[in-house]
Amino acid sequence: MPCQYTVSFYDAKTKEAIAFMPIDRKQFFSIQYTHSIHLSLVEEKYEVTDNLEIRQIELIYEDFGIGMPSDAQGDENFVQEEGKYYIKNMNRVFPEVVLRVGKVVANHRLVLGNTTVPMTSFSEPGSVLIIKPAKLNIWEQWKGVNIFD
Repeated sequence: MPCQYTVSFYDAKTKEAIAFMPIDRKQFFSIQYTHSIHLSLVEEKYEVTDNLEIRQIELIYEDFGIGMPSDAQGDENFVQEEGKYYIKNMNRVFPEVVLRVGKVVANHRLVLGNTTVPMTSFSEPGSVLIIKPAKLNIWEQWKGVNIFD
């Protein structure tokens, strides 16, 4: 049965599938949000690995301070360009990412290519999501909610 690579979203309490986003292998996606203290944009870029894990490849932010790194680790590169800070060449691999969808300030958004989708369009503010790659067959895709359709 044909399968599609996806980034899938699950309710952390029930483990129930909420939504999915079709993605090509090696295509990156981003999670953007407004930092709760600095009130500035933060963008985390990820890609799906061949082993169906999530690799963080870049972090972009505008302000130093609480919760934001001040340098790079290992082979990563810390760069300042046009008023923003970048940590590039990241290779941080996770089986899944757990995220609490912001209630007030964060306005978490999922970005794939030129499309941006607020996470509150498929989950409640304050809910906890598990984000992980999956290969979904046609039946699983039909049952779920494709957030980019």
